[in-house]
Amino acid sequence: MAQVNITLNDEEILQVFIGDREEAIRFLLERILNEIMKAESEEQLKASMHERTEDRQDYRNGVRERKLTTRIGTLTLQVPRHRSEPFHTMVFENYSRSEASLIATMVQMVIAGVSTRKVTKVVETLCGKTFSKSTVSELCKRLDEDIRKFKCQPLDGIDAPFLMVDATYFKARENHRIVSKAFMVALAIKSDGHREVVGFDVYDAEDDYSWKRFLEDLKQRGLQTPHVMISDAHRSIRKAMAEVFPQTAWQRCQVHFMRNILNETPPKYKEGLKVELQEMFNAGDIKEARKRRDSIIDDYGPVAEKAMKILDEGFEDSMTLINMPQSISRILRTTNILERLNRELKRRSDVIQVFPNGASVLRLMGAVTIEYSDRQSTLQRIFAERTFKEIREKLSGEYRLTAQRQNVLLKAV
Repeated sequence: MAQVNITLNDEEILQVFIGDREEAIRFLLERILNEIMKAESEEQLKASMHERTEDRQDYRNGVRERKLTTRIGTLTLQVPRHRSEPFHTMVFENYSRSEASLIATMVQMVIAGVSTRKVTKVVETLCGKTFSKSTVSELCKRLDEDIRKFKCQPLDGIDAPFLMVDATYFKARENHRIVSKAFMVALAIKSDGHREVVGFDVYDAEDDYSWKRFLEDLKQRGLQTPHVMISDAHRSIRKAMAEVFPQTAWQRCQVHFMRNILNETPPKYKEGLKVELQEMFNAGDIKEARKRRDSIIDDYGPVAEKAMKILDEGFEDSMTLINMPQSISRILRTTNILERLNRELKRRSDVIQVFPNGASVLRLMGAVTIEYSDRQSTLQRIFAERTFKEIREKLSGEYRLTAQRQNVLLKAV
């Protein structure tokens, strides 16, 4: 590269030494970068200013001003222009890479739960560059392609014997009103014991149509029929599951089930009943569990009749996985894995409070969910592949029979 020389007159030297420090640094940086671009121009033209040479490739055509934002402020640079071929400079190529990194960082800050207002303040402090809240929101739209790819990825290669589904709600603006949007998530526990989010989407409500459409999308993308699906007792989930995956047994989440029971129990009996329900759920086999259930109903029936009715009617569905090894069933008998994701989603949404529209719910909560799925895939496996192969051969037929019984009862209600 050609040599870069910087010449300062007496007044400029005096300004550097006695003037404002930041202003002096900006002045020097402007001069340095302008001289670098002059040198780059000479290299590309193969000739210096006014030089006559047979090697000349092109001619100068003046300069144009261009702003460059740096950590010490905005610089005004004189960018050379050429007549025939465009001028190329490393100065702005490096700037573009830095700006791309800045944009990526801003988007990650929003995903991490930092409000758009705080993002603009942080960027302004660190980089001397101001971004409006609307600009940050627009930058977040760059996530759309990642979300689309994740939602459309084929599931043919995923063998998921267990599937957890759940939904949580976020407020969004729609037609000049604030409405609730249901963010649905499906997490697969694969045959090798690893966990992976296989789907998410935003719907207006948790109704029959929405849950059926959500599960049908998983099936159309190639998800094989799970042996067991774990969820709360939302009727629309049950109906959609029976239609889309009729051979899949249902495990009612024991945490939600216990909550349903305790909500109908007088306060002074809640703590004692909670302990006895936990002992029932931890029973060694279904016979012992049924024995404990009957004992609980006998003891609490006179004082918590409605709660005992919930226990009696929901007991069998809450015990679908009891024949699994307890080290596996204690993880799969609840939707706690997804509840942790829901808490993470709520934490991130708290700084936003009301999303501008449904698309922004999908964009931001989807990005958080993808990150969560990536972390889940690196955690210790729930079971070894060989262990589950032995269990599958023994219990797969039992789960199909359970599914048939549950579907018959569902239609009868």
